[in-house]
Formats: sequence, structure tokens, C-alpha cells
Amino acid sequence: MKWKTVSTIFLVVVVYLIIGATVFKALEQPHETSQKATIVIQKQTFVSQHSCVNTTELDELIQQVVAAINAGIIPLGNTSTQNSHWDLGSSFFFAGTVITTIGFGNVSPRTQGGKIFCIIYALLGIPLFGFLLAGVGDQLGTIFGKGIAKVEDTFVKWNVSQTKIRIISTIIFILFGCVLFVALPAVIFKHIEGWNTLDAIYFVVITLTTIGFGDYVAGGSDIDYLDFYKPVVWFWILVGLAYFAAVLSMIGDWLRVISKKTKEEMGLSLRLVNLQMTTKLAGEFRSAG
Repeated sequence: MKWKTVSTIFLVVVVYLIIGATVFKALEQPHETSQKATIVIQKQTFVSQHSCVNTTELDELIQQVVAAINAGIIPLGNTSTQNSHWDLGSSFFFAGTVITTIGFGNVSPRTQGGKIFCIIYALLGIPLFGFLLAGVGDQLGTIFGKGIAKVEDTFVKWNVSQTKIRIISTIIFILFGCVLFVALPAVIFKHIEGWNTLDAIYFVVITLTTIGFGDYVAGGSDIDYLDFYKPVVWFWILVGLAYFAAVLSMIGDWLRVISKKTKEEMGLSLRLVNLQMTTKLAGEFRSAG
């Protein structure tokens, strides 16, 4: 890729980031300001109603609560009866988020041994998962490719142009994948986790794009989940990531084909122009002679 092209793409990305920053600031900052004002008022009200507690003691308690939340513990009720974030199923899910590079952040190693092992585990596991993802994506691409081929054969019999066939098959492929890997899981998460529709779709998309903010995590609530729930969620992530990888690969292949055709057309146009100029000059020379 030429430096001019890289520079252009870089400028487009920077502009895109500035637009995103401006929109997020306009949408989220007023809510943040409102929350800050609310918590200050609530703290003042609590201290005034409980004279035995001073502001310093309250802040120390809040710091401990924040530390507990950051450690993945919900400090409500009797914490000893809450589900462990490091049982086998939860640990399997955490290991899966490490090698997929999602890293929700709601749970993380706190011991020195855990942090050291996590470093080594990630360095070895991420490339390994990359190979697995490529393999699963290739198999999904083959399966969907066969289905698309059948659809295209049907449209060919109807004398539909090749361009329209490709557009229709692409739309079908994307819609089917969105239903299977986005809409259906969102409905399931909405039912199990008790989220609303927007939050469920938000979690699915943020997860499968490997952004993983950690504000919503399947299996992260104080609910009595089935033992195999989190491992099943991880396998959904694997197949969903493979699907998105297959889509991106397919789009990349088509862009390369389009680019190749464009270059061929440009080359043909240049050859035609050169031929016309040569013919014109030859005619002028014959006239002069």
C-alpha cells in the first residue's frame, strides 16, 4: 500500500475518531454530570441523617465497596452465599476471554501468581486461538458458500444479472448470520440475564467485535446459573467471531476482485486512448506526407 493511500486512510480514521468523540461527549457527559451531582447530594443527606458517621468514614467505606466491585464482588447482602467468580465454569469463561482478546474486565487476576500465569497464558493462547478461529471461519465460509451457491444457481435460472445475484446472496448471507449469531443470542440473553432488548443486542455486538467493555457480561449477575452456561456462551463467542471473520474475509475478497477489475478497466481505457492518439498522429503524418 502506497504512503499516499496510508495517509489518506489515517486522516479518514482521525476524522472518524473526532466525530465519535464529539457525539459521545454530547450524549454521555450530561448524564455523567448529573450522576456526580446526585451522588454528592446522597452522601450529604446520608451524613446529615446519620450523625454517628462522618464524611471521612463514609468515603473509606465507599473505597472498600469500589475495590470489592473491581474484584468482581457485589457487596450486597451476605457475600458469602454469592456465586464464586473463580469456579470452574467462570474460570473457563475468563480463560476464553483472555485468548479471544475480548477482556471484559469485570473479573481479573488479583494475585501475583495469577497475573504472571495470565501473561504467559495470553502469549501462548492468543496465537493458538487465532489458528482455531481461522479454521472455524474457513469451515463456516465453506458451509455458507455452498448455501449461497445454491441460491445463486436459482437466480441464474431466472436470468438475473450476475451483479444482482451477488448483491442478493450477500444480503441473505449477512441477514442469516445476524439472525443466528446476533438476534437469537440477544433473545436468549434477554431472557436469562433479565436485560432489556437494547442491552442484550449491545452486549452481543460489543462482544463479537471483541471490544468487551465489561459493563454487561453474560453470567456476571448474582443469578443461579447452570454449570455449563458460561462455557456455552464462550462457544457461541467462538462461532460468532468465526462468522464475522468469514464475512470480513468475503468482503476483502470481493474488494480485491473489484480493485482488480477497476485496474483492468483503467488499463484498457489507457490502451484505447494511446491507440486513438497513435491513429490520429499516423493520420496527421500521412496527410503531411
